[in-house]
Amino acid sequence: PCIPGGSVRTRVAGLVRTFAPQPADFEGWGIFQPRNDRDAELIEEADFIQISEYLQQFPAVRLWLAYRLRGQTWLAYPANESDVRQRTGVAKPVPVYLVSEGEAFESAIARWDGSNWWFEEIDRRIDPMISEQLREELKGGTLPEALNFKGMTPEMKTTYDLVSQRIWTPQKQQQREERRLRAALEVGGGQLHEFRDREDFWLVEWTTADGEHHTSAIAKADLTVMSAGICLSGEDRNFDLQSLVGVVENRDEEEGW
Repeated sequence: PCIPGGSVRTRVAGLVRTFAPQPADFEGWGIFQPRNDRDAELIEEADFIQISEYLQQFPAVRLWLAYRLRGQTWLAYPANESDVRQRTGVAKPVPVYLVSEGEAFESAIARWDGSNWWFEEIDRRIDPMISEQLREELKGGTLPEALNFKGMTPEMKTTYDLVSQRIWTPQKQQQREERRLRAALEVGGGQLHEFRDREDFWLVEWTTADGEHHTSAIAKADLTVMSAGICLSGEDRNFDLQSLVGVVENRDEEEGW
């Protein structure tokens, strides 16, 4: 295996030799011939059987593809954190080299040679609807903390978070949040005026249909009410932003406001 800017290494009779590949920009699987003590020249590209035989030397691990870093190198996340932690000592996002096919949120089989991860194939045994679900959630603007569907695993959620951070700029995330808050309020007849980031929650300023102003603390994950800004007898968390509008208006009517 060879990546641009990398090296090729061989071991013969227990001796390890490292060479600079020529051409230096070659990316793929190749058969190399040493030209001198420093350089090895690409003779031909390796065929499928040769690649397969090489990869069979190393343990296989399933990863979730996140996004392309450059060329044929992708960032990926372990599909089973505990398994990878046992094998490598740590479970974290890793670069996978020579990815010849696949897209975001696809499950891939990779081989770990003790230092690097090499792509082998897409794992066809995984339900493709999982990948499709993750792509639809991303397209719809679902936040990582709000991601929840049948069959979802913590590793899928981490991969989703990696992809969303890559795609959504802070400005785009702010716009998505504004649309989300505005839509929830408008369902109940309310109107968004302003919202501010308070780490785990939004401080939302809004008005009812008759113009009454309120400031409420709303959880980012699911828009649950953390503090309504009015007395709800300690039942604030039983409501979300959408239902809060109706609660406030009904309360006003009962009090004759």
